Amino acid sequence: MNDSHSSSSDSASMAAIDQNVGRSRRSGSGDQTLATDIPRHWHDIFWLGVFLFHLMGLALALAVLGLNRFKKSDRFNFDRYTSNTTGTVENSHGLTEDYWPMYGLGGGVGTLLGWAWLLLLGCQANHMMKISVHILTTYLAVVSVLCFWSEQIFWGVTFAIGAALQFLYVISVIDRLPFTMLVLRKAVKMVWSLPEVMRVSYAFMLVMLLWMGLWSFGAAGVVASNIDLSGRWWLLVVLSLSLFWTGAVLCNTVHVIVSGMVFLVLIHGGREAASMPPKPLMKSLRYSVTKSFGSICYGSLFTAAIRTLRWEIRGLRSKIGKNECLLCCVDFLFHLVETLVRFFNKYAYVQIAVHGKSFNRSARDAWELFQSTGVEALVAYDCSGAVLLMVTILGGLITGTCSGVWTHIKWNDDRVTMVGSTAMLMGMVLVGLAMVAVESAVTSIYICYAEDPLLIHRWDAEFFNQLSEALHQRLQHRSARAREVLTHNRFNVAIQGTVPV
Repeated sequence: MNDSHSSSSDSASMAAIDQNVGRSRRSGSGDQTLATDIPRHWHDIFWLGVFLFHLMGLALALAVLGLNRFKKSDRFNFDRYTSNTTGTVENSHGLTEDYWPMYGLGGGVGTLLGWAWLLLLGCQANHMMKISVHILTTYLAVVSVLCFWSEQIFWGVTFAIGAALQFLYVISVIDRLPFTMLVLRKAVKMVWSLPEVMRVSYAFMLVMLLWMGLWSFGAAGVVASNIDLSGRWWLLVVLSLSLFWTGAVLCNTVHVIVSGMVFLVLIHGGREAASMPPKPLMKSLRYSVTKSFGSICYGSLFTAAIRTLRWEIRGLRSKIGKNECLLCCVDFLFHLVETLVRFFNKYAYVQIAVHGKSFNRSARDAWELFQSTGVEALVAYDCSGAVLLMVTILGGLITGTCSGVWTHIKWNDDRVTMVGSTAMLMGMVLVGLAMVAVESAVTSIYICYAEDPLLIHRWDAEFFNQLSEALHQRLQHRSARAREVLTHNRFNVAIQGTVPV
């Protein structure tokens, strides 16, 4: 009986793979026009307007906040609004130029880390990824100890919890790391075969660095202001959320550009193929910053948070065991997040790049494509996004530490935490911009494998066989788990039926 179930699950999983390959054979080379000469339309214009309005308003606010204490204390006489009930004003915290160099250090360190990481990935991708996975836990633990030593109890507890969560997550996905490293190596190989893609990443890091010059100018003005401690923190939180959205928009713009290039290369069989359209990078860049930019702004609000939540819940769900109450609660959260992922996922950006759709439609179509072909089992098993996020967090921590230490040398008070935490966000955004090129290649590979597996076979036959074998194993695993749940439920029903009423 078990043998028949096993053989049926094997045939079902192989059928899913054969269905993919069969569809690709039927499509032939006619899909080579898929990503070219498609009429493009403007989508999600409302969110484009919101983002641009927010950017212009924020630029004005940052300039005012920075200038208020630049070279002169309270240039615009804002202190009259920050006086306490007795009519006195708090002691001055300095001038904008006292803190701006520390943010400059953060921006420089973040840029150097991003560029260096991209270069090292091309040489030693496997080793660099392994180092990132294992060193982050250690770094978080060390920073936690230093915070406790400096009597920063809140931040010490925060980093200690972060170290514990990171350790538990790595333990929960340790069996997935070999497959993840395989996919990342192939993605790095693809990115390094496209030097223009590397130049785009470097250029967008420079653009982000220029924006951070103005952003840090305003943030330094906030830290130097006479506003009470809670007021300064709230202002910095608002500025940080804005920087996070702006950074996410730039990252996802690079995502769309790189995805479009990778998809074209795979469809046409190589960068030097005669069928490649002229100036493909410029076309992809033009679409991403015009007609597709509204969709990028919209998706950037939600995708990062939902992806991170999904990783944590998946890791927790796999380690719960037989605690039925906790498993029920986590399953509820899991299904809720899976529903959100259907409408907000990073694979939408590939569909935006290739087909020029709106964000929600792109996300839904990508997810339905994965589920209909079984490739969703591979996507769920892969941890490449989480590994790249670890690299990003590590870069942010190093950046924040550098700026925080300098601030600690000059002032040993609450300003250390303010400058260190905001500089850490700057570093995360800059390193994330460097990592997004690799992540874009990963997502494009999965979309290509789902739409037309022979595209991957033509690019790298060995990698195609490894993907197919992994997909077969994951479908078998899911079939086995489904049979286990079904048997368990039947057993419970049988037990209840024998209990006398």
